[in-house]
Amino acid sequence: MLPRRPPHGGRVGFLYCPPWRVQGISVGGEQTVVQIPELDINFDIGMCPRVALAAPWVALSHGHMDHIGGLPYYFSQRSFQKMPGGTCVCPPVMLEPLERMLHAWAPVENQQTPFKLIPLGHGEKVEIKPSIYLKAVEMTHTVPANAYVVIEHRSKLREDLQDVPQAKLKQLRESGENITRTLEIPLVAYSGDTDMNPNLLGDDFCKSKLVITECTFFDEDHRQRARIGNHLHLNDLGELLEAWEAETVVVIHTSRRTRIEQSREQAREFLGEKAMERVHFLMDHRRNKSRYEQQLEDASLASSK
Repeated sequence: MLPRRPPHGGRVGFLYCPPWRVQGISVGGEQTVVQIPELDINFDIGMCPRVALAAPWVALSHGHMDHIGGLPYYFSQRSFQKMPGGTCVCPPVMLEPLERMLHAWAPVENQQTPFKLIPLGHGEKVEIKPSIYLKAVEMTHTVPANAYVVIEHRSKLREDLQDVPQAKLKQLRESGENITRTLEIPLVAYSGDTDMNPNLLGDDFCKSKLVITECTFFDEDHRQRARIGNHLHLNDLGELLEAWEAETVVVIHTSRRTRIEQSREQAREFLGEKAMERVHFLMDHRRNKSRYEQQLEDASLASSK
């Protein structure tokens, strides 16, 4: 009898959630890397598939190996391919251990690969593109952990100056007075690994247009497992969907203990058809392919009118 072929693995999931692409691989306990190409960022980097190299930013949620294992390779490959050095954002307690880990590769590779690390504590922000900021939000996990929210800063005229003539506004501006205010608009939220906590119900998550969330456990008798490992359960997702206004919610970090088709159907049964219209599983390859083909068809029809 011939031996069986090895199982499929390392296949990049893909969803188009206008105006962003969400692509990567996320299997609980094995590897997670989720990229938004339009925002130049990878969330976590458990391994480093080729697509991940293109993003100049990596935001690490926490220090478990399935979320950071690809970081040395990411920096090394960007250097090898003559790409500008990448930047990694992490919870502050991870800074020193990550520096030691990355420096430890120098005698192994016989070269010092350039890297840049930025610690980001709860509520702190860093600009990743013009007027686009990455904000850290503290989460609850078995180790210190961040969620991240990508926020756009937009300048708007101050409300008290709405009816002021243009000539007067020009005069105020030339005198040095600030006539604008900055609006912070949450675009994309990424939960990382976390237990249910109040920060998931704050404006950063509730107002984001796209939320990428872990949901590791789906079976009813796995609720205690979720609590022990500080992960989200399907029941938690139901509560969160009631609060989140996002047009699209992408579920990641499903595990091999439950097949993706089974997880999807359990979610449909628990959440209902209406909620499932905006819920998609990153690793649901067959369904996501059909969805994208329909998007292509719809776009073609729209352009032909």
